[in-house]
Amino acid sequence: MNLEIKNLYFAYGPNEVVKNVSFRAEPGECIAILGINGVGKSTMLKCINKINRPKAGRILVDGKDISGMDDAMLAKHIGYVSQSCEFSDSTVFDAILLGRKPYIKWDVTSQDLQIVQYVLHLLSLETFSTKNVNELSGGERQKVSIARVLAQQTPILLFDEPTSNLDIKNQLEVLDIIKKIVQEHNLSAVVTIHDLNLALRFADKFLIMKDGMVYAFGDRSVVTAESICEVYGLHASVIDFAQRKVVIPE
Repeated sequence: MNLEIKNLYFAYGPNEVVKNVSFRAEPGECIAILGINGVGKSTMLKCINKINRPKAGRILVDGKDISGMDDAMLAKHIGYVSQSCEFSDSTVFDAILLGRKPYIKWDVTSQDLQIVQYVLHLLSLETFSTKNVNELSGGERQKVSIARVLAQQTPILLFDEPTSNLDIKNQLEVLDIIKKIVQEHNLSAVVTIHDLNLALRFADKFLIMKDGMVYAFGDRSVVTAESICEVYGLHASVIDFAQRKVVIPE
């Protein structure tokens, strides 16, 4: 399923945060949302997931406007991982099992349990499955949040800075897992991220935001020394190294 954002506009009172943003995420694509703090990246994700109600614009999943979806239907189409990892007291296994809630009618099925076991293995969380999730480190809880949304098995995935609490090894591991799942299951992922080099490593397309608007949208060619200077106020070189594009601040 594809995700299409058309002229999205959101404001907190008189404070305009997201201004006429439009883009499209196709199945099999990871899109990185780039820009400075406070530019509207997280707010936009919350609009896409109906946490925030846009003042104008449309959000379409396979051509269907999400404004007509109830919470249960939305949860079968869009999965969302926020920056903050908040859990009630439960085991890691049960915290991830909550991702299956949209599909559970009377009781948990063997399929639900198998999916949780699969995600635990995928994110190397098996040894934590019986631990209280609130006794884990911030990085470990972040991985549980990601595992829960993967267990939700939605065609659209939204991640708000999924690597913010992780060390470099786990950052690479988590982003590689997200990319692999997106490609293998033909999903669409939209990810806000601050590290330009991590974004260049895993994303297929880039939405660069400035002043709440789209500065540029496209493939790696839009991440240039000029765009970095304009958006971040930072002088940097963008070079090719080991068959990758790399940003080096000056």
